[in-house]
Formats: sequence, structure tokens, C-alpha cells
Amino acid sequence: MVELSIIVPAFNEAESIPELYDALMATLQRMERSYEIIIVDDGSRDGTREVLAGLVQKDPKVRALVFRRNFGQGAAMDAGFKEAQGEVIITLDADLQNDPEDIPKLLEKMDEGFDVVTGWRSDRKDPFLSKRFPSLISNWLHKRLTGLDIHDSGCTLKCFSREAVSHLDLFGEMHRYIPALLHAQGFRIAEVAVTHHPRRHGVTKYGSARLVNGILDLLYITFWSTFSNRPLHLFGRLGLFLVITGFLAGALKLGQQIYLFFVIGQEVFIGPIQLIGIVCVILGFLFICFGFLFEVQVRIFYRMASTRNYSIRERIGP
Repeated sequence: MVELSIIVPAFNEAESIPELYDALMATLQRMERSYEIIIVDDGSRDGTREVLAGLVQKDPKVRALVFRRNFGQGAAMDAGFKEAQGEVIITLDADLQNDPEDIPKLLEKMDEGFDVVTGWRSDRKDPFLSKRFPSLISNWLHKRLTGLDIHDSGCTLKCFSREAVSHLDLFGEMHRYIPALLHAQGFRIAEVAVTHHPRRHGVTKYGSARLVNGILDLLYITFWSTFSNRPLHLFGRLGLFLVITGFLAGALKLGQQIYLFFVIGQEVFIGPIQLIGIVCVILGFLFICFGFLFEVQVRIFYRMASTRNYSIRERIGP
């Protein structure tokens, strides 16, 4: 077994990968640890596959997985985790914004007894409105909902113990919340400030549009980590709250109608606005509950069927 597995998700990064490889080599050779590099081509259309084939021929320690189409960064990381053979698994972006020079810093923190060390882009070099502002919202919600006090849940530069990675099944946009998933299972998480560079080639593949999907995934992660083994505690509390609230509201409305009808002699009726409000509240809770239940069913399906939500076209390398 090798000591380090470097996993790099890549989507249309043909220009960046050769520079990233050179930077990784400069760091890894200085560290004098055995390693492997696994680059996952997430359905690129710019010649990334050909660049990877050249790297594999050049260096037998490089392996590549090529997806049939673009399945997303979470799927790419999940495929890399399952392919990795290292005792420590390191992930970083292919766009050269993460700096391989920070890898020894993360490993030193892991040596203090942590299972996961995540990077913190304290001086992030991204546009504010499209990247940094959505991340501020996401990170604020992340702290409040998961109880994990880290600054930057979305930084791809992370180190994991092999045991921690073996407990992961990633779907959707959950790769941004891996520390929260592992924190809920009792793994020790630490954070280290890392360097963040401006993008050198191409354009960003992800922007503010994914904020909504990320928030929904965060809500699901919070539900799964807290109530997956006791859903009645969640839905029972909501049900009791609704029953008590509805009973009290109905009793007060009934008392008001009795007073108006028998004392004042005024005709009483329930208006359409009240009915619409009741229907909307009921439908809202039904949709949320069914959303959670469907997420659980999808998770069970993938586990029981031993299948994945991505498809690998070919493996390049040993």
C-alpha cells in the first residue's frame, strides 16, 4: 500500500493539468513518501483525456478515470476514493487555485491525531458575487446546522485518513460537506489556512447557481446525521406541533364565531385566505417530508444495489 493517494477531479482542464502535475512532483519528491496520483476526467470535452493518457505513459504512478459524461465533482471524488490505495487520501482541484505546496502543512496537522484536515482559503482569489458571497452563506448555514466550527467547507484541498474515506458515500453536491458527514460519525476534524491562487486557465465551472442545490444537500445531511436512526423524533415533533397549533387555532376561531353569532348576531364564515394558508402549510410540510424520504430511499438503493450514480468509460494506467 502506498502512503499517499492524490485525487484530482478535472472537467475541461487540459491546459491546467500539466502545470499541476509539475507542481505536485516538486512537492511529492521533496517529501520522499510513496504516492499515487488519480485524476478523474469528469466528462471533459477539451482534450483532457488525451493529456491524461500522455501523463500515464510518462509516469506509471499516475492513473486516470474517464467518465462517460459530466456527473459532477462529487461523483468524481467518490470514484477517486474507491480507486485510491493510499493510507492518506488528499484531494485538490485541477484548476491550479489550490497550491500543492500546502500538502505538507495538512499532513503535519494530521500527525497530531486528526482524521480529516481541511483547507481554509483565508484569502480567496475569486469573484465576490458569483463565488465568495454564495460561499459565505453556505458556510454560515454549515456552522449553524452541523455544529462543526470550520470557516471553509467548500475548499477541495483536504487530507483524509483511509478509515474516514471508507465511511463515505457521496451523492449530489455533498462533496462540499464531507467534513460535516464525517464529524457526525465521530471523526476528528481540523482546519488549516492554505494559499489560494487566481484561476490561470479557462473559466470557472461552478458559480452562484449551485447555492440552492448546496443548501438542500446541507439540509439533507443535517437530517441524515441527526435523525436517520430516529426519524419519528423529527416528524413526531412536527406533527405534534401542527396538531397542537391547529387545535388551538381552531378552538380560538370557534370561540370567536360563537361569540359573533350568538352575542352580536353577526353571520360568520371561513374566508378563502385562511383556507389557502392552511393548504399551503400542509402541502409545504408534505413536500419536505417526502423529499427527505425519497433521499433516504435513493441512498438505500445505491447501497443495496452496489451501484453508483456515475459511469466510468475507461481506466488509463495500471
